[in-house]
Amino acid sequence: MAVQDELVRARQTAEEVAAEEHKFQEGFTFRTFLGLLFVAFVMLPGSIYMGLVAGVGLGAAAEWVTIVLFAEVMRRSLQPLRRQEIYMLYYIAASLTAMGIYGLSGGPLQWKIWDQFFVQSSPAAPIADQVPRWAVPAPDSPALRERTFLDSAWALPIFLLALTEILGRASWMSMGYLLFRMTSDVEKLPFPLAPVAASGALALAEAGSREESWRWGVFSTGAVVGMGFGLFYVGIPVFTGTLFGNALQLIPIPFLDLTQNVEASLPTAIVGVSINLGEVLVGFVLPYHILLGAAISSVATYVVANPILYRAGLIPNWQPNSPALQTKLAADLDFWLAIIVGLQLAVAVIGVSMVVRTLREYRTNQSLRLRGLTPPPGRGDPPLWIPLVVWAVSVVSYIALCRWLVPDFPLWIVAGFGLLWSPLNSYVSARMVGLTGQGVSVPFIKEVAIISSRYPRVDIWYAPLPLYDHGWSAQRFREVELTGTKFTSILKAELVMLPVIFLASFIFWAFFWKASPIPSPLFPFAQKMWPYYAQMEAVWKQINLPQSEIREVVLNALNIPRIVAGFVSGLGLFWLFSAFKWPVLLFYGLVSGVGQLPHFTLPKLLGAWLGHRYFKKRYGEENWMRYAPVLLAGFFCGMGLIGMLGIALALVAKSVSVLPF
Repeated sequence: MAVQDELVRARQTAEEVAAEEHKFQEGFTFRTFLGLLFVAFVMLPGSIYMGLVAGVGLGAAAEWVTIVLFAEVMRRSLQPLRRQEIYMLYYIAASLTAMGIYGLSGGPLQWKIWDQFFVQSSPAAPIADQVPRWAVPAPDSPALRERTFLDSAWALPIFLLALTEILGRASWMSMGYLLFRMTSDVEKLPFPLAPVAASGALALAEAGSREESWRWGVFSTGAVVGMGFGLFYVGIPVFTGTLFGNALQLIPIPFLDLTQNVEASLPTAIVGVSINLGEVLVGFVLPYHILLGAAISSVATYVVANPILYRAGLIPNWQPNSPALQTKLAADLDFWLAIIVGLQLAVAVIGVSMVVRTLREYRTNQSLRLRGLTPPPGRGDPPLWIPLVVWAVSVVSYIALCRWLVPDFPLWIVAGFGLLWSPLNSYVSARMVGLTGQGVSVPFIKEVAIISSRYPRVDIWYAPLPLYDHGWSAQRFREVELTGTKFTSILKAELVMLPVIFLASFIFWAFFWKASPIPSPLFPFAQKMWPYYAQMEAVWKQINLPQSEIREVVLNALNIPRIVAGFVSGLGLFWLFSAFKWPVLLFYGLVSGVGQLPHFTLPKLLGAWLGHRYFKKRYGEENWMRYAPVLLAGFFCGMGLIGMLGIALALVAKSVSVLPF
């Protein structure tokens, strides 16, 4: 009961800033549809260009600029946006301008732009003839020579891309809803970061309707702080990087790395700190014991234990003079990855046992059953069988599609990914998001499975294996709930967004690609970094081939005895915390910190300590718990506005650059 009571208190704290007892309303309206068109046809090309030129996306800039612009226009039209509409604008902008790998953004067609470059690159030459034509046309095809999507060779790749986009949305929405019902409605997990997006929507809605309260004042304070810090952290690097091709960083991005400075005395110790003020402000919001545990375990593993393990010969692949990320990769592959997998399996077992116990309580207690298993009226919940069927159909479709595309790959591995591993991994991640605000992931599962299968061809790397982590989407539904938005709103938004974003992505990527090869001197980041990324990808895409040199390294990373040790340690630690009635959130913090860099856990702990020891005493505990998420939302808004200003100034400067005549 102590565990349940602690989680209930944490959830109540997370709900302080968002009135949950309100009428649910539709958020996807004609006005938010106009916002969708604005993001797709105005923001999206800017996001594509910034990714190619500077390797950065619009990110929070697109979200908050869209919200502030539309909120101000509607306010001056005497038709202020409701908080549900403001949140949907946030949701749409975040979805459409999300940043992918390799500095890419701009919708689904970004992956085909990368594929066309990779198949023509020098590192891919040994395997270019093995890359399937259903993924990308042949390197010598007219479609690639003429740089056009309007060629029959692209028909099947683009059809499969559209199909996987549909299946992906069906999968995450159905699984995300089921995870939300399990972790939020049944387990009542706090989801500490969910009120942040809700707080921003509430503050802007109050400002637009002239019903200003404490929210708008706190939000404005956060925005001013965000703009001041963002000028140095985001604005100057974005402006100089876009204009001169070399970003001037007054504050190290993403962190100050001291790993190489201490390696003489502490080899393999990962030392450094993020100087991003946003990390400290995030610490204001997250539970103190979560961050305390994460900081303890991250320092204990990567600073204290790493040198001991290295001297014991357990981290043999580390190379001297390696920076933080390369050192972390070596340490994880040699030792920590198996421990992390074991700990996550322990979290899964603990979570399932808590769900079973909660369901038993509901069966014996009528009031609990009505409160937990019956959704609030008007929220827009579908019958549970509908998302179950949608998820099952999407998984079976993925399995059938993989069977058609790679018929010789073992079917049991594909089915195991879709029906067993992905739901389990998503549930573990959703629980950690609900408790700590941050999910977990197990790297190299796909690589290990493919190597173990002894499948010898490259086409498997392009197959849409149903290997996913939808844990993040449980928080998305919690955000929707906290803003009083009907769940049907995001369904409508996704149904409309899919064709719009696909069309906009096709148009703008086709334009950029036709105008100039990608990469080229017009796109400095892509020209500099893509060859390196292609070299790394070519190595990974050949690890299942007989001549691969790193296949044994990846296989040895998931050491079974260490996985068992991590699993037993996780269960034993949880039993210890329960027996002595120690804070259970401290346990989850300790588990989540294994695998995190101290660079980020320590600033968050600093923020939590300041909030716990100073701000709660100054403003009162109840007031501070309400202020912190709104302050953080304002900070992100201010950072986003400065980022957009830097991008705009850089684009203007490049467009009026002096010509050589």
